[in-house]
Amino acid sequence: MFTHLIGRRAVTLNDTLSQSGFRRSQTIAYRPACETCRACVSVRVCVDEFVASRNLRRIVALNADLIGTAQPPRPSTDQYSLFRDYLDARHGEGGMADMSILDYATMIEDSHVETNLIVYRDHGPDTAITGEGRGDLRAVCLTDVLADGLSMVYSFYDPALEARSLGTYMILDHIERARSLGLPHLYLGYWVEGSRKMQYKARFLPQERLGLNGWQRVERD
Repeated sequence: MFTHLIGRRAVTLNDTLSQSGFRRSQTIAYRPACETCRACVSVRVCVDEFVASRNLRRIVALNADLIGTAQPPRPSTDQYSLFRDYLDARHGEGGMADMSILDYATMIEDSHVETNLIVYRDHGPDTAITGEGRGDLRAVCLTDVLADGLSMVYSFYDPALEARSLGTYMILDHIERARSLGLPHLYLGYWVEGSRKMQYKARFLPQERLGLNGWQRVERD
């Protein structure tokens, strides 16, 4: 199922649809609706109750030299270069593998809802003054601001830093961002039970998973 997110009602519609398990891709909101399969399950973290485990705190410490900065959704050449490195290393045969720099720019800019780019860079010489990273670009997340939470629309990172678990680190950072904004949820997209690529989403507890009877709380996986 899908619908367009355009015009004056786009923000309200995106909020409502996100709470019903839809995801945004540019100006399209979509949700899998397979007749014989219900494997794709929407997941959102209960931000106020989340407490990072020792292993998750270790990931935060590993990335203590990164500064995440929220900025308007404007593409850049260094973003696209990192995006290409990420795709080539992790999704070389996927549907996004042949995206050009113009395709990337459209993915970032084409939005009628409140959207930010959270850009993660190494500390720079003036970080203590500006509070911003001025070093190499390490990770990027396109993030929607909803009425009841943040939604991580798409994220990517430097594949050479796989050992630092940057994907997990960005989720932890977004949990804190949502908490600081007084928003109760962080939407992580779809989770498929048994999928190794998506198993990391089950680490962020308590969380809610959308089922036939609405959002159901999960405290232990």
